[in-house]
Amino acid sequence: MTPNKEDYLKLILELGGDTDLISNKQIVDGLHVSAASVSEMISKLVEQAYVTHTPYQGIHLTETGRLAAALLVRNHRLWEVFLVAELKYPIDAIHSEAESLEHATTAEMANRLAARLNYPQFCPHGGVIPDANGQFQPQSRLRLADLEVGDTVILDRFLDEAALIDYIARLHMKIGDQFTVTAKSDTAFTLALESNRTVQFDRNQSAHVFVQR
Repeated sequence: MTPNKEDYLKLILELGGDTDLISNKQIVDGLHVSAASVSEMISKLVEQAYVTHTPYQGIHLTETGRLAAALLVRNHRLWEVFLVAELKYPIDAIHSEAESLEHATTAEMANRLAARLNYPQFCPHGGVIPDANGQFQPQSRLRLADLEVGDTVILDRFLDEAALIDYIARLHMKIGDQFTVTAKSDTAFTLALESNRTVQFDRNQSAHVFVQR
């Protein structure tokens, strides 16, 4: 499987494609590629039985696709934990490194890496790490984009997307931060953090940030 196909499967899983139908637009927004490129790749993934696609409804991972995506996510997130815990990388610098390493990671290497790290449950971005059989506990799929003024939530996770990771780092936000939505406009959410800071969070970035009530 090519790295490009792997990136599609990982994103579909992260967006909830194991249980829900995912739209082409969600993939366009997540990978920053053209709609034509997404349509072409989805057709290839359907042919290879990694996903099903129902026109005007969405894309869903098959069991084969779900397992392949879960193991890819496992590799990526284990490397992210390793880079932070063992090599002291800053969180906003680990995505591209893990992206390169995951594609060369065998099942044996992943198992040894997990053991070395004492079987971590989550990556530095809050994503759950599947086990060696591709099993994992479901996470919140409530998005920052779905919140209303007055909602108080905890930052649960955000997608492994370089631009988003950099953006959240610049805002000095981290997993576990509690905040309240105090205002929202067509362009931004105003968030009041427990630390008595207020930040303006770009609505274009909010669809890939997940929270817990």
